[in-house]
Formats: sequence, structure tokens, C-alpha cells
Amino acid sequence: MATQTVAKPRTSLRVGVQKFGTFLSGMIMPNIGAFIAWGLITALFIEKGWIPVPALGGFGTNAEGVPYVGLVGPMITYLLPLLIGYTGGKMVYDVRGGVVGAIGTMGVIVGAGIPMFIGAMIMGPLGGWTMKKIDLLWEGKIRPGFEMLVNNFSAGIWGALLAMLGFYGISPLVQAFSTGAGNVVQFLVNNGLLPLTSIFIEPAKVLFLNNAINHGVLTPLGIQQSLEQGKSILFLLEANPGPGLGILLAYMFFGRGLAKGSAPGAAIIHFFGGIHEIYFPYVLMRPLLILAAIAGGMTGIATLAVTGSGLVAPAAPGSIIAVLAQTSRDSYVGVILAVLLATAASFLVASVILKTTKHSDETDLTDATSKMEAMKGKKSSISSALTGAGSGVGTAVLAGPIKNIVFACDAGMGSSAMGASVLRNKIKAAGFPDVKVTNAAIASLSDTYDVVITHQDLTERAKPVTSSAAHFSVDNFMNSPRYDEIVELVKEHNTEGGTPDAGAAAGAPGAAGHGAHVANAPLDAEPAEAAETALPSDILMADSVILNGTATTRDAAIDEAGQLLLARGAVDEGYLAAMHEREESVSTYMGSFLAIPHGTNAAKDHILKSAVSVIRYPNGIDWDGKQVKFVVGVAGINNEHLHILSSIAKVFTNKAQVAQLEAATSVEEVLELFGKVNA
Repeated sequence: MATQTVAKPRTSLRVGVQKFGTFLSGMIMPNIGAFIAWGLITALFIEKGWIPVPALGGFGTNAEGVPYVGLVGPMITYLLPLLIGYTGGKMVYDVRGGVVGAIGTMGVIVGAGIPMFIGAMIMGPLGGWTMKKIDLLWEGKIRPGFEMLVNNFSAGIWGALLAMLGFYGISPLVQAFSTGAGNVVQFLVNNGLLPLTSIFIEPAKVLFLNNAINHGVLTPLGIQQSLEQGKSILFLLEANPGPGLGILLAYMFFGRGLAKGSAPGAAIIHFFGGIHEIYFPYVLMRPLLILAAIAGGMTGIATLAVTGSGLVAPAAPGSIIAVLAQTSRDSYVGVILAVLLATAASFLVASVILKTTKHSDETDLTDATSKMEAMKGKKSSISSALTGAGSGVGTAVLAGPIKNIVFACDAGMGSSAMGASVLRNKIKAAGFPDVKVTNAAIASLSDTYDVVITHQDLTERAKPVTSSAAHFSVDNFMNSPRYDEIVELVKEHNTEGGTPDAGAAAGAPGAAGHGAHVANAPLDAEPAEAAETALPSDILMADSVILNGTATTRDAAIDEAGQLLLARGAVDEGYLAAMHEREESVSTYMGSFLAIPHGTNAAKDHILKSAVSVIRYPNGIDWDGKQVKFVVGVAGINNEHLHILSSIAKVFTNKAQVAQLEAATSVEEVLELFGKVNA
């Protein structure tokens, strides 16, 4: 059954930087609420805020002429660095490490006189780590009754020493670094070079190195700049949602398959939820799209620089809601323009790339998501939004034996029939002949199945009406690895003591599970198999087999297969249009060089009789990025066509027989091969 893939240990420089960035993020992210609170107080109550309040904003004097301290200064100077220092120490050595880390952080705060975020990121973990090492010196050597005395005094003494180290040693170094980094940023701003940082930031985001840049450098420098100027452009160098949104919009208009279908949902999560990692697989799928992200990032930064706009505090997560909430009072026009123009630039570049390069977006999104998780080093919390939560076993808990499996597609007569045939043979070979494997249209599904298999683009349509079933998504109907997972699931639920369930094998009463609606029918009477006993002689005829097709494109091949059905009098003109409509919604590529174009479920009225056409393309044609050499046109009434589809499925799951088809020199050889597999 489906299992999560654990990323292998990696030792590259990128991984080291990534881990460092993750550690920095671990100190910042738990305290983002405090940053937001400070940002809101700053935006509202400072002298240039929306509601200036001297006592809160820290400007002006009271009746006695004493300057107001306010909340803004103390929070940024003391509260936020202390929270970071405590969190960093706690990450290393629990609460004890947090306390010592906070004490050490106080030393750099007072010693520098400026917000010491970088100092806190140093002193917090340093305090936790050193305290942990010191405690190891006398672990198990303290006399009973003296533990509290030793622990409290050791933490107090070492904390005091760290505070002095921070005051005299670390503080000057960090202050010099902050000043130097600030000068570099100012140089870039003064010379119009700041947009060039996107060349590094945007690829870093996709490679999960953004935390090291954003939380390690940009946020501390941005806080200092915001304290001095009331806002900072640095908060939007990485957090601008525009570049990612532009890429996702381009996929919505010019993508294909799963990538196109999932892009709208991903755009909502990215733009409003602020989860930027959701667009990373779309870039990894086509690495050239990093140019679109860079173009968007540079455009956004240039807009901010020209308009002199910025945020008062970090926007985390990078949602448009968080961005607007932290926007300086005088920067709304500039910030909104920066997001819109970044989106537009990214969209234009991504659109050109998607339109001018050939690539399969339908199946590669899953691979790209896996690649993203491998780089991240763990399963992504948003992966299911891209690949479908049904990419493995669904959330339903199967309480008993599996008796009824359905393979569902849009029309229920083409891809689902072949997929069901392949899976049925695998389950029989595993020793479970009484497990029913049928096929159906999604529109006819009911919540009476144990397992539901669908194309990955259709899983979300099937789930609401089959919520009690386990769901599997596939993208390759001939040899999907999901079939083996389903077989393992059947073995797990239908085996007792290491052998197939005896009661099930004997057709014991009450063993039908969810499949109660077919309990009165013979267990082997599914449509595809029942049809095998009485094959209509005119389903596949010699005049419907072409060994050398003339089409060179997917759409032309669909037309060629449909014209053969039309010539047979099996369908009318409306069915041909429905074949193209079906292809645009979900690809009929099956794997093993095979595609089986057929109409939609709504087009069944256009079928006059059952028929199948077979066309071979020796040189292959491009089927949405996949090579197809055999196109099988399908039209079926009352499951009469399922027998020949079952035969075709058996052939195309056998590499030797596929090779025979490729080498066939006559129509009779093709017909004979399909006939032999049913003997």
C-alpha cells in the first residue's frame, strides 16, 4: 500500500545552507505574532501613523516635559530580540537553554543600542548549547537535595558570563556587521541595483534557501531600517507574492493536464494563504520558468524603489493580506503596484515559455512535487493540493475484506475499462479471483465500493460520492505502480494467516463488504468478463485497422480514429466533437505507447453501435509530451466493446506482444494477436 517516501540523507553545501536557514526560521517563525503586533502598533500609533498617539507611539513629551517612551521602541529593542534569543536557546536545550539564551541576548541588546536580531540569533543557541555541555560535566555527580541549588546557580552564573560576553565581545561584531550590510543595501538602493537581488533570491526560494536569506539577513536589516525610516523595502524582496502568482496564472491559461487543472487552487493558496512553496513544483517541472520568477521579482523591487514604498514589519506568511496589513501608510499605492506589476511581468515571461516549449505538464507535476519534497527533506504539507490527496490510499478506513473495486472515468467506457482489465488480471494472479473489479462513469458512482481508482485529474470529482472508499489516483493506465499498491492492500485485508481469505474464496455469505448491491449476482459476472464469452463479431473489423496512420498530431490522430468509427456507421458527427472534448478535460494516454480516444459520458446518445478502430503510427506522434504509436478509437453500447478493450489491455501490458504489434506487416496479424490473448 502507499507509503511516504523518506528523503535520503544529503551532504551538499545547499543542504547545509538549507538546514541553517531552517534553524534561523525556527527562531523567527514562532515569534511572528510579536512582529505583527509591533508592526500594527507602529503603523497605527507613531507620529506618521494612522492614529498618532504620543504615549503609545513614543514621540513628544508629557506635561512635565518628559519624552514618551511608548511601545514601539521597547518592543523592537528588547521584546523581539529576547523572544528570539529565548526561542533559539530552547530549540537547543529546552526551557533551561532558553532562559540562559535570553540572558546572553540581553548583553548584546544593551551593548549595541540597536535592535539586536542577529545578536539574538547568535546568543540564544550559544547559550542553550553551552549550558547543555556544562550540565554534562556534573551529570549524575550532584548529591541528593542539592540539584536545584546547583542547577539554578550554574544557569545564573553562566548566564551572567554570557551577558558580559555579549556586551563586550559579540555586540561590537554584530553591530559592525549590521552597519556594513546596511551600507551595502543602501549602495544598491542608491545605484538602482537592488532589483538585481532577485537573481539570487528567486532561485533560492525554489531551492528552500530563502529562510537563510530572509530571516537571517533581510528581516534584521529591515527592522533596523524600519525603525529609522518608518518602513523598509527589504521586507518585500522575498515576500512579494506577485512572481509566483504570475507563474500560476500562466499555467491556468497555457498549461496542460494536471498542472493546468491544479493551478487555480494553487494560486488561491499562494496569494491569499501566503504559502509560496505551492508554486515551487511548477517551476521545478520547467526550470526555465525561474526566469519568470526573476523577472517578476525584479519588477516588483524596482517599483518599490521608484515609489519609495515599503512595509513597517515582516509580512509572514507572504499573503497579500499580511502584506497589506504591514504596509506603511504612505506606501499602499507603491506596494499594490509592486505586486500587480510583478505578477504581470512573471505572467508574460512564463506564458512565452509555456507556449514556446514542449513539455508534459500532466504527469510531471507529481514528479516535480516529489523532487520538491526531496529538496525540502520532508513531506510537504501542501503536496496534496497539487497531486491530489488521493495519490495514495485515501483517508477511509477499510474495516473488512475488499470485495468491490471500481475504476471510474468520465465516460466509463474507455480508459476505465482498460485500467479495470489490467488491475483485474493482477488481482487474479495474486490469488483473489473473487474480488470484483468493475468500471463505471463518475456520474454513476455511489458510496458502495471498497476501493475507487481514478485518473489523477478526476479524483476530486469521485471523492464526494464515494467518501467511505479508499481512493487511488493514477496517471498511467497500463502499468501504474498504484496497481501493485492496490494488490498489496487486497492481500492485507483479504488474507488470514498468510493465505487468501477462505470465506471470500468460497463465496461465503456476508463477505460482500461495501459491494452489497451486487451480492445476488455471480462474482465473476462483471461486464468486461461477461462479454468475453460472447464477442460480437463486428466490434473490431479489418477495415477499422490501419497499419500506417497519416496523422502527425494528437488532434489529427483523434480525427483519424473517429473517422473510422464514423465510416463504420458506429457514431455520428457529434461523437467526434465529444472525443476532442474528452481529450481536453482528461488525457486518454494509457502508457505503453497507447492512447484510446473516446467521447464523453454525455455523448453516448451519439453512439449508434459498438465499434473499435486501431491505427498504428510507426514513427510515433506527440500526445501531450508522450510518444504514442497506437491509437484505439472507442465507441460502445451496453459494454459490448469491453471484451476487445480487455484484449487490448492484455496485449499492451506485455512488452513482447507490443513489440509484435510494432513489427506486424498485415492487418490479419493484428487481429490474430488480439484474438490469441482471449483463448
